[in-house]
Amino acid sequence: MDRRSLIKKGAVAAGALIAAKGSVSPSRAYAGEKKFRWRMVTSWPPSFPILQTGVERFAKRVGELTGGRLAIRVYAGGELVPPLGVFDAVSSGSVQCGHSAAYYWAGKCNAAQWFTSIPFGLDAQGMNAWFYYGNGLKLWEEVYSKFNLIPRPAGNTGVQMGGWFNKKIENMSDFKGLKMRIPGIGGKVIGKAGAAVTLLPAGEIYTSLERGVIDATEWIGPFHDIRMGFYKVAKYYYGPGWHEPGSTLELIVNKKAYDRLPQELRVAVDTAAAELNVEMLSEFETKNAMALKELHRDKKIKILTFPDKVLQGLRRLSMETIAEIARKDPLSRKVNDDFQNFKKELSAWNRLSEKAYYDYML
Repeated sequence: MDRRSLIKKGAVAAGALIAAKGSVSPSRAYAGEKKFRWRMVTSWPPSFPILQTGVERFAKRVGELTGGRLAIRVYAGGELVPPLGVFDAVSSGSVQCGHSAAYYWAGKCNAAQWFTSIPFGLDAQGMNAWFYYGNGLKLWEEVYSKFNLIPRPAGNTGVQMGGWFNKKIENMSDFKGLKMRIPGIGGKVIGKAGAAVTLLPAGEIYTSLERGVIDATEWIGPFHDIRMGFYKVAKYYYGPGWHEPGSTLELIVNKKAYDRLPQELRVAVDTAAAELNVEMLSEFETKNAMALKELHRDKKIKILTFPDKVLQGLRRLSMETIAEIARKDPLSRKVNDDFQNFKKELSAWNRLSEKAYYDYML
């Protein structure tokens, strides 16, 4: 059975594993078998809700599924390597695996950006369809192969929010001169719209908004945004997160370390990653819904949707920007072509099913 079939089977089995997660115990059949000890680094702060805590559950789950034969010790961002040092640490083999987001590595590998999220791209459900039953995972493995890495989908934020603003966005012209913290392709799009885009670490965003150094920022969604306190220093909270409609998080494993594992342990790693992929999205959806309800209680906060003409303008600029980035190298062009074709096919079905249903459900 090839590796792609294994990860597909792991994804299909993830729901059943979640339901039965308390029932797995170390197998006596593995007594005396060789044991493996891995180190795992992440891009997330210690105890960071959903992201870091989810990774810690993943490590525990691998231990359960392997009867203790594979033990993974997790290090938060900065504890062993810098938060953005995950890719290099795993690629070099100084650690066996890591958890992060592929678009962080755009400077090392342009094509990596498509495997997290691109503006007006696929949502979480669409990303999973592309990975598990389209060509997404196969292409991701191809892109990462020269870096000695094996990637796996391992979590998703779902549709993010568009950000916190201290001025209303009613027309595309309102972006001109706006100082906004927004990374990635979304940042390039906002820059094209006339904004002054800046990149700030998490610890500097709140004070920069408070002091007027920036006028706006995007982050993740209501659950984490409340904890950052943005509602105290920004008037308007806009959705949807057109720039990140379904951000996939990644498990990356050093290929040599992965290949040294017996097949049943590789299956356990793949299955635990697929389980985390389902579980993390479920946690994001639930906690964001609860947090949004909390934000609605504060009458000073204006929770708004970007006007249609703004979303149309952002979409036009996004398509231009994505096409420019895809032209940089043949592999990026190959990934983008496949992504866009899959999205086109999936969209026809989604319009008939999901969208039509939600128009009446909400």
